[in-house]
Amino acid sequence: MNDDADASVRSHPLWQRLIIFAVIVVLMAVFIINRDKISLDSVVHQQYVLRKSATDQPVLVLGSAFSLYVLVTGLSLPGAALMSIAFGWLFGLWRAIVLVSFASTTGATIAFLLSRFLFRDAIQAHFADRLTRFNDALARDGAYYLFTLRLIPQVPFFLVNLVMGLTPIRTSTFWWVSQLGMLPGTCVFAYAGASIRNLERLRDKGVSGILTWQLALAFALLGFFPLIVRRLIGLFSKLRAR
Repeated sequence: MNDDADASVRSHPLWQRLIIFAVIVVLMAVFIINRDKISLDSVVHQQYVLRKSATDQPVLVLGSAFSLYVLVTGLSLPGAALMSIAFGWLFGLWRAIVLVSFASTTGATIAFLLSRFLFRDAIQAHFADRLTRFNDALARDGAYYLFTLRLIPQVPFFLVNLVMGLTPIRTSTFWWVSQLGMLPGTCVFAYAGASIRNLERLRDKGVSGILTWQLALAFALLGFFPLIVRRLIGLFSKLRAR
């Protein structure tokens, strides 16, 4: 195993894991109980207040939005894509891209570390012999595998976070590869939000209600992006082999 397996891979007492698990359950329960307060309907009803607050108190609103996004992604809760669109509408394209990019990576890394802290020792202990080759491959090419997974929209990002936490990939590698791999999707969803004039149309008709030819093209390019990257990597590998 490489040196990283960082401190978070070392064995931890059961009571520590139980405490962390209990805290996660409580936070998820609080979020679920209060989900109506941050639902799309609630945002629609308060959209003018939110817009005014974002103008009058940008630091407070941006900080709150960042924290909320980190909480949702860190606890692997649903709604991140819709939040990306809403932040694009609220903050504009470029601020939303920066906010969502760093918040999503922070939340993903928290989920990654929680998975590593809570489950990795048990998984490695029970399947150590079977995982030897897998661990060696991840230690050697983990960044490439992670980047590929991040580019495939059909693979749930929360699942990538949890599974990668069970591997020996470095936390620093997980961070920068995730930030880079999730950036195209972040740009598309932020652009979708920035193109919305009001949220009623999104609430009433869903994404199809805000779909323009530019946005349709952006989503299409996002779907083809993994193939484009794979082709470029293949060409680069051939050039290096010469």
